[in-house]
Amino acid sequence: MFDLHCHLLPGIDDGSPDMATSLEMARIAHADGIRTVACTPHIYPGMYDNDAPGIRQAIAALQAELDAAGIGLRLVEGADVHLDTDLAGAIRDDRVPTLAGSRYLLLEPPHHVAPPGFEQQVFGLMTAGITPVITHPERLSWVEDHYDLFLRLVDRGAWMQITAGALTGRHGRRPKYWGDRFVGEGKAHLLATDAHDTRRRPPLLAEAREAAAALVGAEEADHLVVTRPAGIVRNEAPRDLPPLPARAAPTRKAGFWHRLRGAA
Repeated sequence: MFDLHCHLLPGIDDGSPDMATSLEMARIAHADGIRTVACTPHIYPGMYDNDAPGIRQAIAALQAELDAAGIGLRLVEGADVHLDTDLAGAIRDDRVPTLAGSRYLLLEPPHHVAPPGFEQQVFGLMTAGITPVITHPERLSWVEDHYDLFLRLVDRGAWMQITAGALTGRHGRRPKYWGDRFVGEGKAHLLATDAHDTRRRPPLLAEAREAAAALVGAEEADHLVVTRPAGIVRNEAPRDLPPLPARAAPTRKAGFWHRLRGAA
């Protein structure tokens, strides 16, 4: 399996604090069946001022430690990129890395407020030849009032990455409900761990693949964790990768979560 959203690099953001934790996270991932990991620290100007050259240097150092320890993970570059002005220019200038150097960018929206002009910013990236992969929409506090926005983005060519732990209930009832909707309705392209540590947010993907298979079948579940992410690493065009399921699984109505808003 491929995990294309993981905060594995030590001491670079709010993920792994040190090399010992990174090595233990890598062992957990490998034991779970993950073989390729995109190291995706935050790029958040003013808070996490990481850049592409620094991320590559950190990846090379961690890969050397993994190889020395006999942990069979392949690391590729990336970043959990927060919205900012002229991201396309930052990519061209090699300040912001895409996933494995591909046309796909891991894009993190704000957690607590719908950003003005978000839809236009996403379309602007696509016009520049970049496919935004929007991270964990199911965990955003504003998803219930803007679900149609994410559906429009999918229809226009943006990709959605759902957190593995959301499907298994690790993040609570609310993210599980929305994660199930994105996957079950055929609006999710990838599952990834978004792992930050070894216990609370571990790098586990296999259990989410099984949860996804219950919603959309084993073939689509494999596309979520193998086929599509492998295509990203090879920089294949979206049109050359498996399409989203044409028939959506039945889900509960949107009003279900509004009736449970205080229950998570």
